[in-house]
Amino acid sequence: MAQEKAGEQMDLDGHGHRVNPVFEEGYERIERFDPARIDRLSKHYADVLEVIGENPSREGLLKTPERVAKSMQFLTHGYEMDPAAILRKAMFKEDYSQMVLVKDIEVYSLCEHHMLPFFGKAHVAYIPDGHIVGLSKIPRVVDAFARRLQVQERLTNEIRDCIHDTLQPLGVAVVIEASHLCMQMRGIQKQNSVTTTSAFTGIFLADHRSREEFIKLIASKLH
Repeated sequence: MAQEKAGEQMDLDGHGHRVNPVFEEGYERIERFDPARIDRLSKHYADVLEVIGENPSREGLLKTPERVAKSMQFLTHGYEMDPAAILRKAMFKEDYSQMVLVKDIEVYSLCEHHMLPFFGKAHVAYIPDGHIVGLSKIPRVVDAFARRLQVQERLTNEIRDCIHDTLQPLGVAVVIEASHLCMQMRGIQKQNSVTTTSAFTGIFLADHRSREEFIKLIASKLH
């Protein structure tokens, strides 16, 4: 792991993660990571390189263990997030009782069986019962659950249950469509396969018309 230069100040954010300013042309990029976790992961990834027959000391791989460690912390940062708290921060009383739909939310996650990516789109709808939530919070909830080791089925249910339990709406609907690299670049190697999962609560289960409206809206191209 890269060492601090003499005289440099190591800044930590409110979670104890190192804040590392990286200056690039036109903007400043801020990286946040846990130094102890990165150091521990880096040592394991260096061992992995040796086990598969590589030389972790050659030029192109010198920083690979640290880069992969930082990448893994980012790809799994959902463990440090509280999805329900994300929703509670932006709940508002509102007399609106029609469907609210946020569709085509990009999803990137890691299959817990092979730790290979699966990615696609999530479509999330709810029917308010006295409270609405800031629209950006729904994609944040999706990310909070997706940025963990997952299976698509559980991911779909977790998003549904979090919104249902926190907002207590009349109903929640979630559909995820995703491609799984564990099926495409290994194993069965079916390149064009797409997996679709769905989960519903409340009125979306009880009233087929609401469910059909949701399916129709996510399939349409209104924008």
